Amino acid sequence: MKSRLVAGLAAVLLAVVGAVMTFSYAQGADQRAVKDLQPKGVLVVTKAIPAGTPVESMTASLATEQLPGTAVAKTALATVDGEAGKVAAVDLVPGEQLVSERLVAPAELKAPGAVEVPAGLQEVSFQVEPVRVVGGRLTPGDHVGIFISMEKGGIEAKADKETTQLAIRKVLVTAVQRAPQAAAAQPTPSASPTDPAANPQDTTLPTGSLLLTVAVKDTDAAKIVFASEYASIWLSKEPLDAADNGRGIVTRPDLYK
Repeated sequence: MKSRLVAGLAAVLLAVVGAVMTFSYAQGADQRAVKDLQPKGVLVVTKAIPAGTPVESMTASLATEQLPGTAVAKTALATVDGEAGKVAAVDLVPGEQLVSERLVAPAELKAPGAVEVPAGLQEVSFQVEPVRVVGGRLTPGDHVGIFISMEKGGIEAKADKETTQLAIRKVLVTAVQRAPQAAAAQPTPSASPTDPAANPQDTTLPTGSLLLTVAVKDTDAAKIVFASEYASIWLSKEPLDAADNGRGIVTRPDLYK
């Protein structure tokens, strides 16, 4: 009886020793395999980082990971030392390595849809309702005609009459910002909601207002500011090859001519 008990204990002990040895060997094999791959420490994004985020604000969203050398990008960063003052050039997503080309000087950062302002022009912004902006179907890079209407005072000979004029033509749109909209009701299965700017055939009515930024001469900028303050503005989408038939001033009698 005693001999069988001793034999059983010995068998259990041998099994435990064997398991420990097997585990130690496997762990050592993993370490040897990683060592053979020449691992490198690199910064990896752990939380989403929006474009424009300063390097100084990224530390909580980055972690150092040991990766096989063959899997590390040539420009991957192991530290952000020396990158002070830079910002994220694009949105950074969790899991990606932080590479040097993703960090740029703030002056080099371009917002999505940004348009370069031609030399000699300046930018000015004004707010309008979608119905006054071809249904809100404008995007940066488009050109518009700016109509200015006044209830009175536009013409000295007709100071008490309403007037409208296509005052500024083929103006470059550099930015379009839409006011936040309330959550819309869920569409029916047959509906396919899209942004009117992306689908000109969409019949969904836009809501809210738009803030447009355009590039114009200083004299035209003054007209836009004046009209925004004391008159009203309406826009047309006017490509550069649109016909130019003059800039006549329209009054009530002109509507029937």
